Amino acid sequence: MLIVLLGPPGAGKGTQGERLAARLGVPKIATGDVLRAAVREGTPLGLEAKAAMDRGDLVPDEVIMGIMKETLNSPDAAKGAILDGVVRTIPQAEGLTEMIQSLGRELDAVLLFDVETEELVRRLSGRTTCDSCQRPFFGREPGQPCGCTEHNGVGTLTRRRDDEPEAVRKRLEVYKAQTAPVIDWYRRNGARIVAINAVGTLDEVEARALAGLGPSR
Repeated sequence: MLIVLLGPPGAGKGTQGERLAARLGVPKIATGDVLRAAVREGTPLGLEAKAAMDRGDLVPDEVIMGIMKETLNSPDAAKGAILDGVVRTIPQAEGLTEMIQSLGRELDAVLLFDVETEELVRRLSGRTTCDSCQRPFFGREPGQPCGCTEHNGVGTLTRRRDDEPEAVRKRLEVYKAQTAPVIDWYRRNGARIVAINAVGTLDEVEARALAGLGPSR
């Protein structure tokens, strides 16, 4: 089972991706995580990514897809994966589709997390982020210790400048212009798109996502 998560910033893709991955028994694969791992391990593609980042450039799509291919081809992903943040543009959707097909696999579903703009502004304006692992928190003020178990709680909560209300609205405009057309591309190419109302408790949203994937999930 391979599932792509789509939705605007603040829709809860990362949190729900972790919950779905645990429920389905597959890994959640996020672009940032696999890039950092490849750089840390010094793989050939990781070195290419590091060189781009050191120059201040975006990591080329072909490098990202190469790293994703290595990750999906690993034993950990043999039963599938939840793909978070992998697809933001139509070229990336095309590249991911070609890469998945080259592995002899298929995309099972695209989960689209749907939240109204003002709710997203409210959520993101109240968000702080661990400066160590980038995990988001809501309702907690900057400067507090994060308490994340992944790195023994050494991180500190910070508020990103792009989480200010006006910055959030600009980010959402970018999303609509750049990422939303990806949904139409998937529709035109016959992908199964499951729209999820992402407003509610974590359990409620997870239940909707699982129901959308089907009773066998």
